[in-house]
Amino acid sequence: MATDSATLDRRSATPRRAADAGAIRSPAAPIARGIGLDQPFFDDKNRAFWILQSIGWSGYFFLRSLSGFANSMGWMWLVHTLLLTATGYSLTLLMASLFRRLIRMKPVFTLVLSLAAVLLASTAFSIIETWSYATFLKPNAKPAGVEYFGAILLNFSLLAAWAALYYGINYFLLLEDQINQREKLESQASSAQLAMLRYQLNPHFLFNTLNSISTLVLLKQTERANAMLARLSSFLRYTLVNEPTAKVTLAQEVETLKLYLEIEKMRFEDRLRPHFRIESETIGARLPSLLLQPLIENAIKYAVTPSENGADIWITAVPDGQAVRIEVADNGNTDGQDIAASPSTGVGLANIRDRLSQAYGAEHRFDTRKNEKGGFSVIVEIPFESGDRA
Repeated sequence: MATDSATLDRRSATPRRAADAGAIRSPAAPIARGIGLDQPFFDDKNRAFWILQSIGWSGYFFLRSLSGFANSMGWMWLVHTLLLTATGYSLTLLMASLFRRLIRMKPVFTLVLSLAAVLLASTAFSIIETWSYATFLKPNAKPAGVEYFGAILLNFSLLAAWAALYYGINYFLLLEDQINQREKLESQASSAQLAMLRYQLNPHFLFNTLNSISTLVLLKQTERANAMLARLSSFLRYTLVNEPTAKVTLAQEVETLKLYLEIEKMRFEDRLRPHFRIESETIGARLPSLLLQPLIENAIKYAVTPSENGADIWITAVPDGQAVRIEVADNGNTDGQDIAASPSTGVGLANIRDRLSQAYGAEHRFDTRKNEKGGFSVIVEIPFESGDRA
């Protein structure tokens, strides 16, 4: 199985290397990397601020210059507009420095203080604009008093729009960070839950197996006890290799089930008759590791153990559209309702339900029923996930 896993890793790694190589060969890639477009725009918030600030005030300069030339204001209008652009650029830098502190305060304080800052900046902007207009465009004009506030309404609207855009972008980024953090915490909680459910299986299985080994030792059947210990060692080695939250291929899961059944056949011999029917289309499907082992264990406990002649157990896997349908069935005579309700299956069927819910949410099916063979069937349907999709 280690060889199969390594092969799968090599196969899955090849397309990624090819894709990376294609990205490097792209003629636009060096340019994109040079100007920072090969990463999400707001990954570097400082860089994004300076880019937007420069683009915004450059646009202001261009549009005001175009408007002045269209109205025959002469070349001094360009000097006037350049001074206004530099003023607005500088004032908004000061506002940004203040807003970075205000955004952490209570909303009411943020709103009041931000409006006060915009009003103060608009007043300064209007005074500078009036002075510049009288100096460069109308040298004979002598503004005084309230005349310096003649442009305050336009400047207030401009700076208020800048402030709204600043807060809008930053609140969006804060919200996005909180969403990402919540998703990360939910993922960690889900992984912890999956690990806990998976770890429940090991002591449960170990108890049953070690109890059987103890029985063989008491009966002085040391060769069979040694053989069972060797197979138990192989089974546990597999469980330790795989991460508790990882998914394995159905082929790997079947190999694990065969290891487990070899251990159980040491106890039941011909009374345990397993049958596998795994369609070739499903062997690459991925599922949580050791998902099916409790189903086999229940079948052994409730179908094989009570019967003098034992029982047959069928493990089938067939494709079903975009899903994989897996069924574990037996021909025992135990009532399925008794099995489903039995307290001793708390680490079996309930465990599988929880693991499926954690791994697939609503995109799975888990049914139990009395089958046509007179025994009990458990049906699991999960989305088909290949190695790449998983």
